[in-house]
Amino acid sequence: MPPMENEQNITNQTADAASSDAAQPPAFKVVLASGSPRRRQLLSDAGIRFTVHAADVDETLEPDLLADPPEACKKLAERKAGAVVQEILTDPEFAGMLIVLGADTMVVHQREIFGKPRNLSDAKRMLRALSGDTHQVVTAVSVWMIATNAEGQVSLGFRTFADAADVTFHELSDERIAEYLRQGESFDKAGAYAAQGEGAKLIKHIEGDRDTVIGLPVARLLREFPDLAAAR
Repeated sequence: MPPMENEQNITNQTADAASSDAAQPPAFKVVLASGSPRRRQLLSDAGIRFTVHAADVDETLEPDLLADPPEACKKLAERKAGAVVQEILTDPEFAGMLIVLGADTMVVHQREIFGKPRNLSDAKRMLRALSGDTHQVVTAVSVWMIATNAEGQVSLGFRTFADAADVTFHELSDERIAEYLRQGESFDKAGAYAAQGEGAKLIKHIEGDRDTVIGLPVARLLREFPDLAAAR
């Protein structure tokens, strides 16, 4: 696979699965370490079979990471996937080959990270700031591969990347913002809007992958991790 931004490989013993039948792709099962319905829909639309094992992690970030949104986003994606991997590896019933996907999405405007709004006032503040301006949406994906052999030995490695898109909003009046907030989709979305919902009407232009804005750049995933294609 091509080099990526973050990479770690920890191997006790790598099973030579290809030696038995080089023509067969690895029989990976895919686990999505996210409860996001948007990410589930994107994977389903790509025809990828997967199960969901949502991660529950501390999303607090150190000040140096907050000053570098792409790195912060990658750190959270790794944290989410890594937590699920740890749970899987403590299961004595675990055997086989898994791909675990962790992801995180951030809205960044003038170097400020806009997370999920804390309340109605916070959502209004975000939408007013984004109105008529261009902001960046960063989605990081951490892909962990786990395999066990017949002796129960584990091979594990992960790679992480961040993808970004520039999003330009229409000019939004206070009335338009209030109307959108009444739709009720702002409060669990970074930046207080959903690009795949009614929030699409707020967007004037996207430069980059729309799936990155929604929460998972599936085309890049399939391009850089062809093993995922075997799960379709």
